Parts: sequence; structure tokens; C-alpha cells
Amino acid sequence: MEKRQELYAGKAKSVYHTDDPDRLILHFRDDTSAFDGQKKEALARKGMVNNKFNAFIMDKLGDAGIPTHFEQLLSDTECVVKNLDMIPVECVVRNLSAGSLCRRLGVEEGLELNPPTFELFLKNDEQHDPMINESLAETFGWATPEQLAEMKALTFKVNDVLKALFEAGGMLLVDYKLEFGLFHGQIVLGDEFSPDGCRLWDASTREKLDKDRFRQGLGGVIEAYEEVGRRIGVDFG
Repeated sequence: MEKRQELYAGKAKSVYHTDDPDRLILHFRDDTSAFDGQKKEALARKGMVNNKFNAFIMDKLGDAGIPTHFEQLLSDTECVVKNLDMIPVECVVRNLSAGSLCRRLGVEEGLELNPPTFELFLKNDEQHDPMINESLAETFGWATPEQLAEMKALTFKVNDVLKALFEAGGMLLVDYKLEFGLFHGQIVLGDEFSPDGCRLWDASTREKLDKDRFRQGLGGVIEAYEEVGRRIGVDFG
């Protein structure tokens, strides 16, 4: 597969065209950012760790019958994915209270949420990814009711698979965000799943093992990501 011109450069990944219009190459960089890009840093090994972590998770989800855009690893920092027509809506599931939920509602961190909550956010950096609902998504043409229903069902299926996976590694899946797109009309999971886009705590100590270590200046960010990977069987080589 021939790697061609850059299509897009995000906060932590770059996307490249290939000679196949249905396939793209994702390059995971070492860049890390938080608070809408106000805090930035390059962390050694991060691109490799997130690329291999994401590949492992996407394979697990694919084995569970969840359609994903991931196809194969190309190198330590690159992989091949399907070229999706992305839906600009993020799906968020929360199993425990943390982050913006605590700030919005004034609830304490770490409450078990039963049933887990499901939220939608518009993917729009300029507007700071505002929270939306199904009615707004339909009215403004961001997603159809049928697409939203399928995205919600897949998001909760991901929850079932990954809660069990992380629990087996002695961890709690606190919350996470997912993005979806269309591939020849089918709803498919896109973007990435890594500790950059979810919260993971040690089940015994509730030590934070995710991007909150960067946000809160706790240090040991990549070491925590690698620890999470080792506990669930990721081979970082």
C-alpha cells in the first residue's frame, strides 16, 4: 500500500491518503494535549503505545462482532484503517462519576452509575465539543435517528466487552468516548480506543491510569498506559 499526501493532522494523530480510496493510514504521534490544546507536550513512546494499544482493543471488539475501521498494523506508529465518512457526534458512556459529569452536576468522583449514563457531544473544537441530544443531532443533520440508535447500541456493546476485559486486569473502566462513521452505508467504529480517550482506575487503589495523569500533572503518563496494556495482554515489543 502506497502512503500519499496528508489528509488531516489532529492533536495526536495524522491521517494520510493511500493509493486505495477506501483505505487510510493513521500515524500516532507522541504529541499530547489537554484543555482544548492549552496544555501540550511530546511524550516519548506515546505514539507507539497508543497505536499498539488501539490495535489490540479494536481486534477484541472485532472478535465480539463490533464493526471497526481498524485493518492492520503497519509499523510501531502506523496502522491501516477504512476510510469512513465520520459522523460529528461523540458517544460517551460513564460507569462511574468523574470529570465533567462531576463539574456539571456537583456530584462526588467515583460514584457507581447504575445504569451507566449515555451522553452525546458535538465534535467541534471551536465550540469546545458541546453536549447535545438526539433531537439536536437530527434537526441539524449531524446524524439520523437510525444512526443514533445503532451508535448507542454499539457503544453499550463496547461497554460490555471492555468492562470485562479491564476487570480481568484489575481495573475499572470509568468512562470513555467513541466516534463512528459510515463505510459503504454501514455504521463502523472509528478513531481510536486508548487511555487518551477513556478513564481507567486500578480497582483496588483507584489510582488513575489514563490521560488524567497528564491533565492533573501526576506524572508517569506513558508508564501508566503501558501498565494498563500489560495487564490486559498488549504486546508492546
